[in-house]
Amino acid sequence: MTALNPFSGVTAGQIVQAARTFGTPLYLYDQALIEERCRAFLSMPHAFGLTVRYAMKANPDRSLLRLIHAQGIGIDASSLNEALRAELAGIPAREIMLTSQEVPAGESREALEGLLLRGMHYNVCSLRQLELVAPFAQKHGLDLSIRIHPGEGTGESASRNTGDKYCCFGVHLNDLPQALALAARFGLRFTQVHTHIGSGGDPAVWRRNVPRQLEIVERHFPDAVSVSFGGGMREARMPQEESEDLQSLGSYAKACMEDFQRRTGRALRMEVEPGTALVANAGYLILTIIDRKDTEGLHFLIADGGMDVNSRPALYGSRHPFYMVSQDGALLSSEFGETPAHRAILVGTCCESGDSQCLDETGHVEERPMGDAQIGDYAVVGGAGAYCAGMSLFNYNSHQQAPEVLLAADGALRLIRRQQALAQLMENEV
Repeated sequence: MTALNPFSGVTAGQIVQAARTFGTPLYLYDQALIEERCRAFLSMPHAFGLTVRYAMKANPDRSLLRLIHAQGIGIDASSLNEALRAELAGIPAREIMLTSQEVPAGESREALEGLLLRGMHYNVCSLRQLELVAPFAQKHGLDLSIRIHPGEGTGESASRNTGDKYCCFGVHLNDLPQALALAARFGLRFTQVHTHIGSGGDPAVWRRNVPRQLEIVERHFPDAVSVSFGGGMREARMPQEESEDLQSLGSYAKACMEDFQRRTGRALRMEVEPGTALVANAGYLILTIIDRKDTEGLHFLIADGGMDVNSRPALYGSRHPFYMVSQDGALLSSEFGETPAHRAILVGTCCESGDSQCLDETGHVEERPMGDAQIGDYAVVGGAGAYCAGMSLFNYNSHQQAPEVLLAADGALRLIRRQQALAQLMENEV
């Protein structure tokens, strides 16, 4: 059967098989493509060694964490619970980096200290965090990483820019002297310097950050042995978008680090933290068309899932590719093929006018080309491997969390998360 798009082997027949076996709405992940993307990052050019960490916030499912870790990739955790979750999935603490805005106290503090003693890397993101961890790090002889706020950033939208003055991630350059003085007082070393300027933004800004970050290392961090340029590499979901060239990006960073070594005699290891770029295009959200409506010249397809299973259009105005599949397994349309003449608006069942997968930048619905699907056919939302299941609004309107399925390399469909039961939705109410 014909694949839905050029970069994944998932076919219309497999979509129907998954939907009939596990029900909809449903997330389906392509193991072969995830492994291919892991290999692409591990083969990035580098000068003096490369560490790749998966930004697990993109999709924290345990099976995917294990799959990605098995390829030789570590974990970038954005919360203490993410770090604990990764460890519970079998990933050693020494292969986890925690970069968080949190300031753990009480039981959370005890959990953090336990992870640090088991080897987890801690990326200090504020003076407050440094003040609290410094005595513990001194007592146990722990080295630290530090996240620097670089003053310039970029993102697919303003809310995903994490480097400019409108955000507060990391230790700002204005506070750096105080952080360095505090570390010196406790005899602590910063052995890694980290930045993250945003997700899915302008690659030129990502490149500009490389020499800027190396200059900061040269001026302020004599003990640093590695430098993390963060993640956020642009990954094309839509046909007209263009992904970042990893070979070109790696070659540029490699040249900068080789120049740094020639000038300073210091050979730094490079780290990167992809999330979206590893899993986005390996994921598909499978929905069943349950109704059709027309208003004043607009055609609506109502599916059994919407903003509750993919909030990105409502949050960011993000666009995902659509594939329409008939009940008998025929591919009715693909945005990577001929543009269909039929146009419609794909919506869910939430009681919100913004519950649509077809929103423009102003939040209004817009018709998009798609096959003329009938009730009972399937609407498939592509690019759903990152920030869909992990960032869903699944209990809104008392909807249940959707199941997740892995299309294994051998072609088998394997359930990796069951559908949430209604009783689970209410079990913590007292």
